[in-house]
Amino acid sequence: MAALRRLVSVPLLGRAGEAALGRRGVRALRRSPVRVLPPQKERGAAAEAQRSPREPPPPAVERSAAGPGLWYEKAAPGDRRLGKVVTIAKSKKFRDHHGKVLLEGQRLIKDALEAGAVLQTLFFSTVGHLKELPEAALKRATLVKVKFEEIKSWSDLVTPQGLIGIFSKPDHTKMFYPAAQLSRSLPLLLVCDNIRDPGNLGTILRSAAGAGCEKVLLTKGCVDPWEPKVLRAGMGAHFRLPVLANLDWESVPSNLPAGIRVCVADNKDPAARAEAASAPRGADRAGSAPGKSKPMAALEHEDEEGAADVCVPNLATQCYYEDWMQAPVAVVIGGETHGLSLEALHLAASTGGKRLVIPVVPGVDSLNSAIAAGILLFEGKRQLLRRHQQEDERQTLPVVG
Repeated sequence: MAALRRLVSVPLLGRAGEAALGRRGVRALRRSPVRVLPPQKERGAAAEAQRSPREPPPPAVERSAAGPGLWYEKAAPGDRRLGKVVTIAKSKKFRDHHGKVLLEGQRLIKDALEAGAVLQTLFFSTVGHLKELPEAALKRATLVKVKFEEIKSWSDLVTPQGLIGIFSKPDHTKMFYPAAQLSRSLPLLLVCDNIRDPGNLGTILRSAAGAGCEKVLLTKGCVDPWEPKVLRAGMGAHFRLPVLANLDWESVPSNLPAGIRVCVADNKDPAARAEAASAPRGADRAGSAPGKSKPMAALEHEDEEGAADVCVPNLATQCYYEDWMQAPVAVVIGGETHGLSLEALHLAASTGGKRLVIPVVPGVDSLNSAIAAGILLFEGKRQLLRRHQQEDERQTLPVVG
């Protein structure tokens, strides 16, 4: 009735009253209406109905026990975590940005865990795979059981083992290398100069671990040691000795022991080098192939007018089987395309190093870089062990009075 009386008395209010009443009416219309929420069950159904048909529902997590205190998840249909494996494996930028690497296979993952690498997520196809791995390391990781067909679809291996692990990028200063490796370590180092082939680098690392190298240095321009092909060819070498990657030449000396001598691999004997040096400027000069230096390295460092603007150090040359292993020694292996860099030659000259020649039959350009590295490393090991044996024999000789 009061509202009816106000409406009836509007004409008697005059223009001022009408204006005031109009403003109150506008303010009343601007007020938000009170929302009445349906019960919880109905709200959940409404949210599900509004979900985009292209967006899959979040996978349900089913947890199962694999042993005392060891639990794993069963991947539900639509679980996208395994798909990220491909991104980690193929993208160096992603690996560097997120600090993750991917390891595949029972042996490689076991070697990594025993060396102290941090496992984040492990995808496996059967529970039996877990029994061969350190249980303490598995308890700190996320374990996800997936179908073997899914692992096979993402794997790069010809015969997948059904085991893929995502690790934090290992730090060589925090690794625990095998005691057998450390006890047989030699004052012999390897420097890889612009090795770009993944298979070659992995094989080189494997040879370095087999020979007992103290550590391996990789200069900028080398392939990423955590690339899947390098890991497969390395066969666990990454977790047997320190591998320092992406070093510029200015920082290489600080990663070498004091008083070390740096030698470089070469493929030209002195007679061939003298012949190449006396050839006319326009004559053909065969560049080195994998693991070797070019006879005239200055030709790669010319200015725009074609004149060499740097000088190439003149290093003494000897065959690889002659005595050169005076510890400590670092051996530089050049890249597959351009051979040794000028920085490697200057470092060798500054330490009194030599060119180590591996003679080949005439007509054969050179050896593969991985083969050359294996020959030099094991020859260096043989010379060092022989010298130690001779010293022991001299100490045990009877003193004649």
